[in-house]
Amino acid sequence: MSINIKPLADRVLVEPAPAETKTASGLIIPDSAKEKPLTGTVVAAGKGTKDEPITVKVGDTVLYGKYAGTELAYEGKDYLIMRESDIFAII
Repeated sequence: MSINIKPLADRVLVEPAPAETKTASGLIIPDSAKEKPLTGTVVAAGKGTKDEPITVKVGDTVLYGKYAGTELAYEGKDYLIMRESDIFAII
């Protein structure tokens, strides 16, 4: 996938994973009760800073904090833009 957003410095653009719509037992979760996903896929990354190069790459699935990043809607899709330090792990 190609996107025309180029994060600067240590910023990373993440496409959040879709929120769960059903519980394990099959109950449907209404929109008002859906948990914000905490995983997503890196779709673009900056070059890093002089002292800290970027370690994640496009296509990595990452785990991030509940309040990490800034929400961004672009061409009908929702993304998060965050600092690489807001990412906890590559999974």
